[in-house]
Amino acid sequence: MELENLNIPSINQFASLYIQQKEPVTSFFHYNINQPDVYSNRLDDLKIRDFPREELTECIASYMKGLPSADKVEESLTKLKAGAVTVVAGQQAGLLTGPLYTIHKIISIIKLAQQQEETLNHPVVPVFWIAGEDHDYQEVNHIYLEKGSKIEKAGYPERVLDKKMTSDISFDKNIMKDWVKEIIQTLGETRYTNKLSSELNNMIDVQDELVRFFAHIVMHLFKEFGLLVIDSAYSPLRNLEKNHFHHLIESSQSITNAVLEMQEKIKGNGFSTQLDISPEAANLFININDERALLEREGFDFKEKNTGSNITNRELLAMLEETPERFSNNVVTRPMMQEWLFPTLAFIGGPGEIAYWGELKKAFEYVGLKLPPVVPRLSITLLEREVEKKLNLLELSVPQVLIDGVTEKREKYWDSIKVPTLEKEISDLEQLLHEKYNHIRDKSERIDPGLNQIVEKNLSIHLHQFDYLRKRADKALRDKHEKTFSDFAKVENCLRPNNGPQERTWNTLYFLNKYGDSFIQDLVSLPLEFDGTHKVVYL
Repeated sequence: MELENLNIPSINQFASLYIQQKEPVTSFFHYNINQPDVYSNRLDDLKIRDFPREELTECIASYMKGLPSADKVEESLTKLKAGAVTVVAGQQAGLLTGPLYTIHKIISIIKLAQQQEETLNHPVVPVFWIAGEDHDYQEVNHIYLEKGSKIEKAGYPERVLDKKMTSDISFDKNIMKDWVKEIIQTLGETRYTNKLSSELNNMIDVQDELVRFFAHIVMHLFKEFGLLVIDSAYSPLRNLEKNHFHHLIESSQSITNAVLEMQEKIKGNGFSTQLDISPEAANLFININDERALLEREGFDFKEKNTGSNITNRELLAMLEETPERFSNNVVTRPMMQEWLFPTLAFIGGPGEIAYWGELKKAFEYVGLKLPPVVPRLSITLLEREVEKKLNLLELSVPQVLIDGVTEKREKYWDSIKVPTLEKEISDLEQLLHEKYNHIRDKSERIDPGLNQIVEKNLSIHLHQFDYLRKRADKALRDKHEKTFSDFAKVENCLRPNNGPQERTWNTLYFLNKYGDSFIQDLVSLPLEFDGTHKVVYL
């Protein structure tokens, strides 16, 4: 593997300014991540706070029981219990790990933890917080595959109609095995395919829930780096969070007001906001009849949006005491809960997350917290050598394709191979036909105005034949130059699939099938720096 760092401007203006640590964006956060002493200052801030280290470590160890492990994992648990700080990132549990950016987040927390442990001479542990409490099944129930020259969605066939938390969704082992088999067949057989297929089938045999299957794959890939994982919806974790949920319920109106106030400040500086939050938002969910229902404030009490039924403040607090596992956070309160539980040296986020964390500054201050240093995750594009060769043949550059795609260059190529005289002959004939039919129309009207309809239909038939001729000529020309158009498609599918970054479409399974397990180890071992550049990794 070889690494190249590129300066690729972010589409998200807020994130772009944040990466550069420019005002006014830096004023929306508590730490300037470009300051050389930012992590030592954060470490000092964490030392004066109390965390439920023993209980949290036991909870994580309990959750990770049955997942792939290694000495490094046990070492991380010991460190956390004894006083380590954490680098945290989170994501929904996508099937087969979901888009590549999930893998990039995990690599990011591992790399930053390694770097800061050495710099600070203080133990730092990477923690991946699985957002198992989310209920958007449609967002996680598929992956994308390259089929010929197209990128197609491969959806998992089992349906989930209820608003269940992802952690509550189980799967049929046979259906999952058949689906995975189809995907691997689409990827094609390599010397690593049988091993990969066997490993995935073994994972399916021992897991029957989507989130646990996700966690199993993640730990299989990253156990040697001391990664810890925890599901935000894990019931024992809810017991640790009970007092914090009590605080969130009692302070829900003030937290919402603080977010709305911060949003007004951000909008006043010319930025749009990410969080859709109403003045009545309680920023909590409650599980009712196995469905996740959003709570809203109604005076001093609450109502849940699924049925509109009312819950008094006292009833809600009593419910929390008896069944804390029924409660879950939304996008506003999950970061707070994370901050209360973990001694977070840094939080790793994508562009969208960076933007909405800035909207939480005043809410954090209200509950007596600081936003941790929010560090942009490593942004990576994986470039295979065969695709690099096609880039060179097409006289395309990597930055050019990453920013603009291949559409303009492909259209220029198409214009260069078209036979202009053929199009001119067809167009001239069309023009002549229109003129002749105008004369025919005039004469036919004198005979019978009703003939107009027949004349128009007759003209339409001729024009349709011209379009058919054009399409057949274009197809013949494309077929003649199929190799070049196939090269354009391959470059586009690799570097700019679905007109967006590779990491939002591609899945790691393609690379594991082609390069084996060492692919992950090799990727983590690269000198990846948090310098705001885009990383291109040549495979």
